[in-house]
Amino acid sequence: MQSTLLIETRVTSNGKLPVKVPFFRPHVGDEEINEVVSTLRSGWLTTGPKVKAFEREFANAVNAKYAVALNSCTAALHLAVDAIGLREGEAVLIPTMTFAATAEIILYKKAVPVLVDCDPVTGNMDLADAERKIGELKRRCLPYLRGRDLKVVGMIPVHVGGYMMNVEELKCFAKTHNLWIIEDAAHAFPSAWRANSGDRWQFCGDDTALVTCFSFYANKTITTGEGGMAVTGSKAIADKIRLMSLHGLSHDAWGRFSGAGNWDYQIVQPGYKYNLTDIAAAIGCHQLTRAEEMRKQREAVAEFYLSSFATVNEIGLPINDEDRINSWHLFPIRLKLQNLDIDRNAFIEKLKNRGVGCSVHWRPLHMHPLYRERLGWNENHFPAATQLWQEIISLPIFSSMTFEEMVHVVETVKELCAAHRANTISKAA
Repeated sequence: MQSTLLIETRVTSNGKLPVKVPFFRPHVGDEEINEVVSTLRSGWLTTGPKVKAFEREFANAVNAKYAVALNSCTAALHLAVDAIGLREGEAVLIPTMTFAATAEIILYKKAVPVLVDCDPVTGNMDLADAERKIGELKRRCLPYLRGRDLKVVGMIPVHVGGYMMNVEELKCFAKTHNLWIIEDAAHAFPSAWRANSGDRWQFCGDDTALVTCFSFYANKTITTGEGGMAVTGSKAIADKIRLMSLHGLSHDAWGRFSGAGNWDYQIVQPGYKYNLTDIAAAIGCHQLTRAEEMRKQREAVAEFYLSSFATVNEIGLPINDEDRINSWHLFPIRLKLQNLDIDRNAFIEKLKNRGVGCSVHWRPLHMHPLYRERLGWNENHFPAATQLWQEIISLPIFSSMTFEEMVHVVETVKELCAAHRANTISKAA
């Protein structure tokens, strides 16, 4: 997608490029502050009318029937697997290239996360490897599952960085193997996919999955500080998630304490304390009105990077597909280590020393002690993710990024690549 929004250019007081560029800076202004102040003055601090409004507006934004606001994407994922009835001992396919939450919510239910390798280009779940893992599971030859009769019942794909997987292929795979889908869309708002040019855009949160879970953490594409959302086309699932989000109470808290509510309630199940506050939702409501504007600003940053790095032989760039609307939550580059005389970790340290904040998404799950030592996975089971981990760096990308900050990032990366080109005499300071 070509951006139609220009990034504002501002010159520093001394005419020099900024010394430091953060990895992320929240785009929060007076409008959000005023919304919070208005909420504080309303008397509603916890879950109330602002949350209801945020849920309604977010559901409309992603073309979903129902939305339930929660205090994190982790809470949304946890309640999603709870609502669809994941049981102890059942197996779920998840990517090894993901954050801890995608796997731990399966362990909460005493179910089994079956790790899947990533696509070497996009970083998303590799469905060919998912097929292999199902076959290995049936033959009982997965590392920590030998001798266990486990049934794969579902899958939790992750749209890494906001670049959506092929929805048709994902649905077809799930249907073939009779699996439910829960989407981990922590990076993917607003993101969309289409099969061909001219087709209808299908937004993340539309009808791909039984439940799609979003994050509004401080560094996400829209933020409520801490927060998440579960969207679904099923009223029964939405009702179950809502029930379990607040101690299993039969009535909403805000309904009990409003003039129209009922003071009485019943506890029908042991639930959790996962509700979102009106203070957080007040921020979210206004962030939502600017979501597409901010996405286009991140897209403009991405296009500047893609153009600037196009001839740099030492790095590989993320795919930019005309059949995707990418949220551009991340801009990951991939170091071509064969063309450099330093490794990824050293490159990161030099970026930081020159004032460029960065991160890595992520250390694959099979490289963490829980999954490596206790469950028996190793690097040989996931060659693509293992290699990707050694090469990737997420560069700064955020909607309030200035032109000077973008130039500083580009020039710094180029200078380091030139200084550490394989067989070069010059070395970076």
